[in-house]
Amino acid sequence: MTTTTATWVAELIDAVGADGVLTDVDVTASYARDQAMLAPAGTPAAVVFPRSTADVVAVLRVASRHGVPVVPRGAGSGLAGASNAVDGGITLVMTRMDAVLEVSPADRLAVVQPGVVNKQLRDAVAGAGLFYPPDPSSYDWCTIGGNLSTNSGGLCCVKYGVTTDYVLGLEVVLADGRVLRTGHRTVKGVAGYDLARLFVGSEGTLGVITEATLALRPAPQRPVTLAATFATTAQTGQVVERVVTTGLVPSLLEVMDNTCIRAVDDLLHADLDRDAHALLVAQSDTGGDAAAREIAALTELCREAGALLVHSTDDAGEGDLLLAARRMALPALERLGSTLIDDVAVPRSRIAEFLDGCDRIAADRGLVIGVVGHAGDGNMHPTVVFDPTDDDQRTRAFGAFDDILELGLALGGTITGEHGVGVLKVDWLEREIGPVALDVHRSIKAALDPAGLLNPGTVFRAGPRAATLAP
Repeated sequence: MTTTTATWVAELIDAVGADGVLTDVDVTASYARDQAMLAPAGTPAAVVFPRSTADVVAVLRVASRHGVPVVPRGAGSGLAGASNAVDGGITLVMTRMDAVLEVSPADRLAVVQPGVVNKQLRDAVAGAGLFYPPDPSSYDWCTIGGNLSTNSGGLCCVKYGVTTDYVLGLEVVLADGRVLRTGHRTVKGVAGYDLARLFVGSEGTLGVITEATLALRPAPQRPVTLAATFATTAQTGQVVERVVTTGLVPSLLEVMDNTCIRAVDDLLHADLDRDAHALLVAQSDTGGDAAAREIAALTELCREAGALLVHSTDDAGEGDLLLAARRMALPALERLGSTLIDDVAVPRSRIAEFLDGCDRIAADRGLVIGVVGHAGDGNMHPTVVFDPTDDDQRTRAFGAFDDILELGLALGGTITGEHGVGVLKVDWLEREIGPVALDVHRSIKAALDPAGLLNPGTVFRAGPRAATLAP
């Protein structure tokens, strides 16, 4: 540790206490990266655990005084490297700020700190007959702060939307230590710019979220679940299109390709149809006869499209088993090798073309690529499986990753639907949004973080991280 580093580390210890600052390299290494294991990462000089907004203010004032980069981090469940460390910087881990501060049934809102786990919030409001809908696949361990930073979605987006749809207000500590409170507790409010949503999805580059006021929904009714298998992607795409055009709004509509079906069946021994080209899983949570009617209508659409098999159930346990197959897709693929997880959203009318395109890329690159995704909103997660110790496979895997992004853009889609740009896709952002939009991004960044200390190099290349983490 250099003299300069020792100086600001001592100031951090004075500010948050010795138990809130880690500098042992063997320990801090475990906070160097998120779940995107192949994204570039540095080594933090210090890992800091604030317990309050005042602690965060103190940390950012120290960082600003000494010009030290700060990377905010939640549970580390991200999949784009957005919380990966910067060499010599501070990794600010928000997990000790984990209080549900308020639940207001009358206003249908909750006020929480960023370290609250998604499922913890769901459980906290359930007793009041309320529901926090955003449900990333990692909902039982990812944090609300991380969900806010990447504007996470989940399985229920088709009906309930994504994280930003539930943000009423935020408390944010800016790079210079000032505390910004933005938003409101009311149902409506248009006073000034919508600054709360500016910070949602900003991946820790504009400020550190220390509190969120979130809208809640009435708890959903007992769901009815459907599973259907198809011989072709065209049939699957037809069902998705008909769901939209006929006005059905299932609470969940998910798709798995044959690679995922086989991998999950190998893992769970769930007696899945291993020859099916695609599996759709859907739920309706409108309750009672309404849910039964919605699933019956969806069943008819599947049969009209030529489904190989259609099965529905109102048994909660059986429904959970069907959903388990979808939720276990990534763990099942990870058993086959290392993974590069893509996150491309395409128009729902182009889902079949996207699935077929991923099959072609897998064949052209000579790799296994499994696709699972949120068919209801077009957000697909192609996962490239390879051996990272084989240089040729590694090169082909990153090539396939780029091919998939190119395919998504060609179909009128986006390079990320919910995982964020992180450090994995910084070279792709300008290709999607264009130079004018990128210049606006940089202007906003410069206005709020003129020294470029907050998560530098994430989302777009700027500041010291570009040189530190260039692959």
